[in-house]
Amino acid sequence: MPAPHPHPDLTRALAQAVRGDVDFTRTARALTTMDASNYRRVPTAVVAPRDAADVAEVLRVCREHATPVVPRGGGTSIAGQATGTGVVLDLTRHMRRITALDPASRTAVVQPGVVLDDLRAAAAPYGLTFGPDPSTHSRCTLGGMIGNNSCGSHSVAWGTTADNVRSLRVVRYGGGESLHLGRGLPDAPPGLHAFAATHLALLRTGFPELPRRISGYALDALLPERGPDPARALCGSEGTLAVVTEATVRLVETPGARALAVLGYADESAAAEAAPGLLPHGPLTVEGMAADLVREPAGLPRGAAWLFVETGGATPAEARAHATRILRAADALDGTVVTDPAGMRTLWRNREDAAGTATRMPDGTEAWPGWEDCAVPPARLGAYLRDFRSLLAEHGLRGTPYGHFGDGCIHVRVDFDLLTEQGVARFRRFSEDQAGLVVAHGGSLSGEHGDGQARAELLPRMYGDEMVGLFTRFKDLWDPDGGLNPGILARPARLDENLRFAVLPRRPVDVAFGYPHDGGDFAAAVRRCVGVAKCRTATAGPDVMCPSFRATGEEEHSTRGRARLLHEMLAGEVITDGWRSTEVRDALDLCLSCKGCRTDCPVGVDMATYKAEFLHQHYRGRPRPAAHYAMGGLPRWLRTAAPVAGVLNALARIGPLAALAKRLAGIDQRRGLPVLARQTFRAWFRRRRTRGDGPAVLLWPDTFTDHLSPEAGRAAVRVLEAAGRTPVLPGRGVCCGLTYVSTGRLDAARAVMRRTLDRMGAALGEPLVVLEPSCAAALRTDLPELLPDDPRAARLAASVRTLAQYLEEYAPDWTPPRLDRRIAGQTHCHQHAVFGDAAERRLRERAGLSGELSGGCCGLAGNFGFEKGHWDVSVACAEDQLLPSVRAADPGTELLADGFSCRTQLDQLAGRRARHLAEVLAEGLDA
Repeated sequence: MPAPHPHPDLTRALAQAVRGDVDFTRTARALTTMDASNYRRVPTAVVAPRDAADVAEVLRVCREHATPVVPRGGGTSIAGQATGTGVVLDLTRHMRRITALDPASRTAVVQPGVVLDDLRAAAAPYGLTFGPDPSTHSRCTLGGMIGNNSCGSHSVAWGTTADNVRSLRVVRYGGGESLHLGRGLPDAPPGLHAFAATHLALLRTGFPELPRRISGYALDALLPERGPDPARALCGSEGTLAVVTEATVRLVETPGARALAVLGYADESAAAEAAPGLLPHGPLTVEGMAADLVREPAGLPRGAAWLFVETGGATPAEARAHATRILRAADALDGTVVTDPAGMRTLWRNREDAAGTATRMPDGTEAWPGWEDCAVPPARLGAYLRDFRSLLAEHGLRGTPYGHFGDGCIHVRVDFDLLTEQGVARFRRFSEDQAGLVVAHGGSLSGEHGDGQARAELLPRMYGDEMVGLFTRFKDLWDPDGGLNPGILARPARLDENLRFAVLPRRPVDVAFGYPHDGGDFAAAVRRCVGVAKCRTATAGPDVMCPSFRATGEEEHSTRGRARLLHEMLAGEVITDGWRSTEVRDALDLCLSCKGCRTDCPVGVDMATYKAEFLHQHYRGRPRPAAHYAMGGLPRWLRTAAPVAGVLNALARIGPLAALAKRLAGIDQRRGLPVLARQTFRAWFRRRRTRGDGPAVLLWPDTFTDHLSPEAGRAAVRVLEAAGRTPVLPGRGVCCGLTYVSTGRLDAARAVMRRTLDRMGAALGEPLVVLEPSCAAALRTDLPELLPDDPRAARLAASVRTLAQYLEEYAPDWTPPRLDRRIAGQTHCHQHAVFGDAAERRLRERAGLSGELSGGCCGLAGNFGFEKGHWDVSVACAEDQLLPSVRAADPGTELLADGFSCRTQLDQLAGRRARHLAEVLAEGLDA
């Protein structure tokens, strides 16, 4: 059923009153139907205010039109409180300034859309930081942290967000003057002082004492002995009382050095029981997780569960000594102290990615939030975990706990069946029993992420009806019209309403790819995105995801945004034209198909595959853009052009002819045409005399190496022969089908792939060295996923090796030439996503090639950077990491890029020639 259209009177009134962005489009609404929870609500519009005055105008207009308002930050809330049916206030687009930072008073004044990592970066030069640090620190906002009273791993040292808020400026529903909230009640709403005075006894006795009590409203902050402090009472109110427009926050001193004691235990209950005993030693963190969630166990001591205990000190030696004391004091099965920053980052990544990795059980079953962050007194945590495990078993459910053991706060994703009526009914029964269990242990239903829709219905079990009645009266004092985030906290919606899965198709849709990790179900693949928004980070570091978001800053160009649009396309309420949707097409148009999300996304969303699927379905039986024919069919065109390559190169140097060719092919006029090889790699190979007499090795003559960069192929032959191998090429006509896949011509791709399998013959399954990373990735992933019923596809995929992988596995005794030079350049995004670069790193080290290659994506990405309309994003992606790293390189630095696209981008944008690793090694051999 299509979602209702916004009322034209509201549309006009908001457009006239607000200077910021007012967006009623289907795209904007579809992007904000969900947060990182199980819930979905369709908004009327999305408004991005420019300042506090704009916020007040939105609230005024919405009250006049009886339209609810939902403040939204990074959209990473896990209990449903960042979804709504009225106007969503996007506070991340414009209201993201740090307006003051005073090192002397250790305070900062921030707007609500400031990303936590940006505040931490601004405070770092003064040796300061903001203490609370959720695992979403690279994309969560201060406004969202205040709304949820977020905590993070360092709360044992620095407390919750509420502990670090000095004052707030807020606007109530209906607009008007902002209130300045601090200690005392000078600016509080009328009646708040009398409300607190009337209920002192209940406020003093009705709240459990524990470090992570986040559930409900913090009414005890209104007690006279605590200030009173309405700013603290507003923290954790989940956007139901007022909209924060500015916050003054406390900063804390950052230790000069840190160390990490990693302690191994037999299971998570043993780790939980050990955690409280470490608190007297003054750690910065006491985090726990079990083996089920660890992707890379390297560096972890013996055990099936671990505590990550971070310590600080003025010097590295002091931090290490602190960690060593904790290691000696701990009754652990095994332990180690890590001080290397890279090693600590690797270990912390395991912990921070747990919110995503926990969404899949070891057998691939989906798991969901809902009981994501209960907290009990730390001394009760071990007993609570044992009872929690028993409760899971009683309901036939599974989940792997992890989280903030030092504060008694546990995160867990449970394998609820939220797709069937029976499964949803069990979800409700378990939720009710779980609430009783938490309360029996003296705990809080929420210890970090808030109640939202997931738990607010159960607050009477924790607080009793009288206190929950006070919550409702408190809400009404602030928001008598009930316009701010209705259905959350006060008068809550039921926990089994508005589930985001209810609108999805009940039967798998007809698709081209096999989606083997999702049971062949495209909807299940799209469901992978749970909204943790790691793709929304402004800096990639060694990762790739998501280059288009970093280039544009737009949610629709993030992996999460695109997954949300695909979800709504399948739902058919907001986006009603299915595979023909122009909204989805336009959002996917700027996806570079870099495959970075396949690895960097904690839940393995594979947007490159989803994009290819969508393009295949969208253009089925219809004309395609010219670039799909020109560059999608590149292997065929290059084979046709090979005999007259010299003539075509000469014609391409004639400006008007080149411009005409680009226009016909859908290529941007600013993009240079690649030079065709006068002699293809295959032709060179046929004419040379075989020099090796060692074991044969198949060398894949990909289209790019064959027709555009044969020097890389010639170099690889030289290196393989030096390693005692005899390269041979497969028969003519083999092709990985990459260009057909990336343009969504999947019928043609499958035909090409089947022909390739036929022509591989007896060589099928033999080790296959592929020089071009994008072609290697296509053979490894796209081939078996497009031909899931052909066993030959899986055999060929398993045989693919990069050059470095092959040499390491099949010629381990070969010694590469010693080159002793610095390097810069790019690790190809497909290499990073599908194969990793561990073997390449080891080979470079053995050859004396020192330095790091940049992460990210070069921005050319095969056909993407050539297509008309993509130039600006292509250049922005290159400027993200690749071009700055090359400019910063010392003279004489060797530029490495195994991907033809990366080399082309460097040549065309920087005027610098990069080489394949094989070329550099071959040069060393010849020297």
